[in-house]
Amino acid sequence: MSGPAPADAQVPAPLLEPPRRRHRLVRRFVRRRLAVLGLVLVGAFVTLALFSPLLGSATAQDFANVMVPPSWAHPLGTDDLGRSELARTATGARVSLLAGVLSTALALAMAIPIGLVAGYYRGWADAVVTRATDVMLAFPFLILAVGLAAILGASLRNVVLALGLSQLPGLVRVIRGEVLALREQDYVAAAVADGARDVSIMARFILPNAMSTLIVQATVAIPGAIIGEATLSFLGLGVQPPTPSWGTMLSAAQGFLDQAPWLAVFPGLAIALTTLGFNLLGDGLRDVLDPRSTR
Repeated sequence: MSGPAPADAQVPAPLLEPPRRRHRLVRRFVRRRLAVLGLVLVGAFVTLALFSPLLGSATAQDFANVMVPPSWAHPLGTDDLGRSELARTATGARVSLLAGVLSTALALAMAIPIGLVAGYYRGWADAVVTRATDVMLAFPFLILAVGLAAILGASLRNVVLALGLSQLPGLVRVIRGEVLALREQDYVAAAVADGARDVSIMARFILPNAMSTLIVQATVAIPGAIIGEATLSFLGLGVQPPTPSWGTMLSAAQGFLDQAPWLAVFPGLAIALTTLGFNLLGDGLRDVLDPRSTR
C-alpha cells in the first residue's frame, strides 16, 4: 500500500496554477467590463507617467502664455506662470503613482511578516499585534498620515513612509485573518505531520495561498494612498514646488478658480479617474480570484 502523498502535492498554490486555469481566470476577468475599464484607466495613467518627459518640461515658464485656456497649442492650458498643465499633470501622475505604489509596497513588506507571525502562532504575539493595530486603527487613515508627515517633514520620501505606516494596521489585520483561516486547512496539518518547520510552512504553504487576497488588497490600498499623497501635498506636507503633484496643483489653483477653472479641473479629474481605475480593477480581481465565484 502506498504511503501518504507528500505535503507539497496537496497545496493548491495560486502562483503555480496550471496554464488552463490561468487562461480561465483571464477569460473571467475579460467578461467583467468594469474591471477591464479599470485596467484601461490604470494603464493609461501609468503610460502617461512613464512618457511624461516627452510632453515637455513641467517647470519651464512662458510669461507670453500665462493663463491660456485649453487649445491646440496647450491641450490643458497653462497656469499663472505659463507652465504647461499637460506636462505638469503628466509629471504629477508619476509622483502620485510612485507614492501610491511605493507606500503600499512598504506597508505590505511590514504587514506580511507581522500578520504571518500573529496569525500562525497566535498566543501572546497575536494579542500584542491585535492591540497595537486596534490603537492605530482608532485614528482615521488621513489624520494619522497628516500627523506622521508633519513629524517627518515634507518630501516624497517622507510621504511614502507616512502613508506606508498609516496603511500598516489595516493590512496587518487582513493578513492575520487570512493566515488564521489558512492554518486550519488540511494541507497545513499534513505539512505539520510530515515534520515541516514553521518557517517552511508559512513560506511554502500559507503565503502562496494568501497571495490572491494580498493582490486585491494592494489594488484597493493604492488609490487610498494616492488620495493621501494629494491631501498631504495640498496641505504643504508632501512634494514641494517646483516639482508638481496633483495635490500641489489643486492647492495653487485655489486662487484662480474664477479666471482659470481648468487649473483645478484637470488634476481633480486625474485623481478621480486614477482612483476609480484602481478600485474597479480591485473589485474585478476580487471577483475573479474568489474560489466561490463561478462566473
